[in-house]
Amino acid sequence: MTPCRVLLVDDEVDFVRTVAKRLKRNKLSVQAVHSGADALSHLADNPIDVVLLDVKMPGMGGIEALREIKARQPLVEVIMLTGHASVEAAIDGMELGAFDYLMKPVEFDELLYKIQDAHRKKSLQEAKIRSLES
Repeated sequence: MTPCRVLLVDDEVDFVRTVAKRLKRNKLSVQAVHSGADALSHLADNPIDVVLLDVKMPGMGGIEALREIKARQPLVEVIMLTGHASVEAAIDGMELGAFDYLMKPVEFDELLYKIQDAHRKKSLQEAKIRSLES
């Protein structure tokens, strides 16, 4: 399996810096942006496997960004992150195709496991598509 390419999308700069550093130590390719609009621009130009997406951000929120990500690149897996407990946001995210929904502060090992699981799912979907095309 190819190394997992992760895009971290969160307006909290310190959170992004800390999580990105820890993910890189675990051999993941990590890039970060601080808004939903920047995430969409980044995804248009860079191959990404898994997006870690904050729900509450100024401007384009996580749910709106998720809707656009899945419309443009349906195979990209999105893990929603939030520090604000919201059952409605979780349900909306899952209905729009989010892989999972995690509460901040998230235990790092759980986050890493979810990323690996999401990457596995995306890789399997891509393999199925390739087998159907040949």
